[in-house]
Amino acid sequence: MILYLLDLIGVAVFAVSGVLVAAHSQLDLLGGLALAALTAIGGGTLRDVLLNRHPIFWIRDTRYLLVILIAAALTMTYTALFPPPGNGLLIADALGLALFAISGAQIAEAAGLSPLIVVMMGAMTGTAGGMLRDVMSAHVPLIFQQDLYATAAIAGIVVYLLLQKLTVPRTWAISAGVAVILGMRLLAVVWGVHLPRLHAMH
Repeated sequence: MILYLLDLIGVAVFAVSGVLVAAHSQLDLLGGLALAALTAIGGGTLRDVLLNRHPIFWIRDTRYLLVILIAAALTMTYTALFPPPGNGLLIADALGLALFAISGAQIAEAAGLSPLIVVMMGAMTGTAGGMLRDVMSAHVPLIFQQDLYATAAIAGIVVYLLLQKLTVPRTWAISAGVAVILGMRLLAVVWGVHLPRLHAMH
């Protein structure tokens, strides 16, 4: 149930971020819905395909699509009446990243995969939808902008797995993992913390 709720909340939050990008890019209603769906289910779809989980989660359970429609409609209504919050996109994206990274890791963990693959699948679940959203809206993906993005997802998943190994209750481990990802993303957004740049010798 916790995993399912994380997934639904993550879908809703990522759908919100997709609509905010669409509004910023001045796309039409269909474009807004398309970006909302792509952001919300892109990472999970790729994960399910690689893990050979069929039918894919949103085909098996259409409530995911219903959540996307509701979240997108509410966000479109809000942005039509009020200007979106200054850091609204980044906050929505950070929350979606945290929820999806941990839920994706749990799915891989439940499949009995190695910790390395669990980390990879969780990070991909959290980041792939946002990458697709940014590419389709002609933006440089956040993951390539030096922000603590994929790094935050990896760190949160590692914390979650370590706490599981230490027999910490699952709910606490999930909460800690989500908090680490959110904390690192907020450090990047508010204080501009990022990974060091690569420099080539001339």
